[in-house]
Amino acid sequence: MNQKVPFVSVIIPSRNEGKFIGQCLDSIIAQNYPKEKIEILVVDGMSEDNTVRIVKEYHPRYSFINLLENPKKITPCALNIGIKNAKGEIIIRMDAHAGYENNYIAKCVKYLKEYDADNVGGSMVTLPKENTSVARAIAFCLSHFFGTGGSAFRVGSTEPRWVDTVFGGCYKKEVFNKVGFFSENLVRSQDMEFNIRLKSAGGKILLVPEIVSYYYPKSDLKDFFIHNFEDGIWAVYPMKFIKTPLKLRHYIPLFFVLGLLGTGLAGIFISVFWWLFAAVLGLYLLFALYFSIPIAVKQKDIKYLFVMPVTFACRHFGYGLGSIWGGIKLLLPKNVPSVRKMLIEFRGKYD
Repeated sequence: MNQKVPFVSVIIPSRNEGKFIGQCLDSIIAQNYPKEKIEILVVDGMSEDNTVRIVKEYHPRYSFINLLENPKKITPCALNIGIKNAKGEIIIRMDAHAGYENNYIAKCVKYLKEYDADNVGGSMVTLPKENTSVARAIAFCLSHFFGTGGSAFRVGSTEPRWVDTVFGGCYKKEVFNKVGFFSENLVRSQDMEFNIRLKSAGGKILLVPEIVSYYYPKSDLKDFFIHNFEDGIWAVYPMKFIKTPLKLRHYIPLFFVLGLLGTGLAGIFISVFWWLFAAVLGLYLLFALYFSIPIAVKQKDIKYLFVMPVTFACRHFGYGLGSIWGGIKLLLPKNVPSVRKMLIEFRGKYD
């Protein structure tokens, strides 16, 4: 019977994921998919922590877990290295910063076949990395329509549906022969850009809510703001390399922050713009409070009336300011250090 089960290659890009790689591998080892039909390729981007040591400790016990090296460090290079070395007819990208239900792989393969899809993904349940109000607020923000702009894999769905992108992704390997590999010019947004190319080539992307993964985001507001700033850069800067823009929701924070900056500066000289600035900012704060109230009620904790608006602001203003910087980088001379190089040096790790 197992002869009919397709061989699956799981690719895990990693860099400095020592805190998470073990639990990620454990959740894949616990999958109910036949182990003789799986290989796990951890593609490490020159980690400076104990990531490599941890992965190497798994190999003697689980020979299907292998470690590959990614000298260029960034995620798309890791994915491409994994794909080129993969034996499977199906490729599943998994994130080291996540955990997975034990039927994750089986469900991905099942729906890939049933719907004749080219890429399948599921719902991403965002969980706090630490047991603090701020960490929980960040998780709530990334699971809320107001925080994410309605991204289907984040806010969930009630039934399988065709979408523009998914978290991770389970691909037919043949699609990489059709549309190429992940763009190595993009430190981030490479999955969205690839899925745009996939759909443009006639590919189909399916979101299935019963395919569940668990993601652990940043746990303090400073890191959360920086993370969103970087995401904002890579919502705009990819236009240097690709012709097709991302979906409109990725640019709403840019328009919002630009509008505030524009009316604020104009308000210095013309009072009507100051009132417009105050009205827009006030309306934003009202919306942030409005969406925070149900969370505070559900959690039975009034502090979320204060923490949630700040968290939403870190998300939106960080993303918007990052998008502005990404736009500026598009216009700067070529001899200015690249965004890619800056982010690698600044963060030293993946999403």
